[in-house]
Amino acid sequence: MNEPFLKKCAVIVAVVGVYLSVANYYIYYKIGNSGLKPSDNQYTYMMGNEAPAASPLTYVALGDSLTAGTGADKYEDSYPYLVAQKMAGDDKVTLKDFSIPGARTSHLIDKLLVPAIAAKPDVVIVLIGTNDIHGRVSAADFEKNYRYIIENLRKQTDAKIFLVSIPFIGSDRLFLPPYNYYFRRKTVQFNEIIVRLSKEYGVDYIDIATPTEKIFAKDGPHYAVDSFHPSADGYKLWAQIIYDHIHQ
Repeated sequence: MNEPFLKKCAVIVAVVGVYLSVANYYIYYKIGNSGLKPSDNQYTYMMGNEAPAASPLTYVALGDSLTAGTGADKYEDSYPYLVAQKMAGDDKVTLKDFSIPGARTSHLIDKLLVPAIAAKPDVVIVLIGTNDIHGRVSAADFEKNYRYIIENLRKQTDAKIFLVSIPFIGSDRLFLPPYNYYFRRKTVQFNEIIVRLSKEYGVDYIDIATPTEKIFAKDGPHYAVDSFHPSADGYKLWAQIIYDHIHQ
């Protein structure tokens, strides 16, 4: 190889390296500097008919910022609240939200699992894993943690457990190539783990990723200003899918 060719290759490698670094930095800069905060969350909500219910239902929502309603102006637009509202019908439902923005499966285990179990839930809906992907948690560690969560919920509660898929989130304005392909592949990989565990433990799996993938691939009113967290419109889409599965 001649020297000019080698220099040209070195320049190309350097340019690609700079592009990858800048594109990766941009993702977390935009999310971190968007000013989004969890919607006002009092953690416990009562809803339903004014008359006393024969069997009041306790619904526990477990997760990260996506469960906390980050991106919506108020918690009443979050998917847990919307699902609880639909579940209430003619009865009373107590929604208990156990979520921490930025939480991974390990944080859920360390900080949220014990109080969630202590709430004696009738229904548990788990949505966790987005931050494991972005935190470069290995698939093996994710599976180990997720298995621990399911095992303890099954052993220590009588709740009906629903595992929600990790959604495809991050619009084309936020995830530039090749990161859009990378995060999609990781989301598919981690969801395959959740599906396998749901079958192994006999609990329900709710896929919100597949039916909303094309919508969330593009920017639009379903996103908050960071092009990552859903807006009220985005959470409404998820809530309907989740409720339809529960109610079927």
